[in-house]
Amino acid sequence: MPTASALLDRKGRKIITIEPGQSVLQAAKAMNQAHIGSLVVIEEGKVVGILSERDILTRVVAMGRDPENTTVRVVMTPDPIVGTGESALDEIRQVMRQERIRHVPIVEKGELSGMISIGDLNAESREALSATITTLEGYIRQG
Repeated sequence: MPTASALLDRKGRKIITIEPGQSVLQAAKAMNQAHIGSLVVIEEGKVVGILSERDILTRVVAMGRDPENTTVRVVMTPDPIVGTGESALDEIRQVMRQERIRHVPIVEKGELSGMISIGDLNAESREALSATITTLEGYIRQG
């Protein structure tokens, strides 16, 4: 069964983080520059939250807050669900569906090692299905 660590090895482990005291404007700029939809919030080396585009829309824009003077701590989702390197991808997908979340930080040996998004899981499924189809087509052609 594919694991989070195996997926991160294939897709890469680069992750963009932010500290809770930084402004939401800084966070939005970081997301735009990296073309990503969320940031992991780190304080003293620990995952303390996650900030998504949705958090910014609902807790900053819709509430009329000034993104330059609002800190990430005020609008982040605290204590996010995290996975481990050994977490099965099917388990991560199930948690995402149940909790209605789109990103799961992965922690290995006590340190943040990457992030898995629903898009990553969908791409992984698409590749697996494509390989299955290719195998089955080859089998059919032989028969």
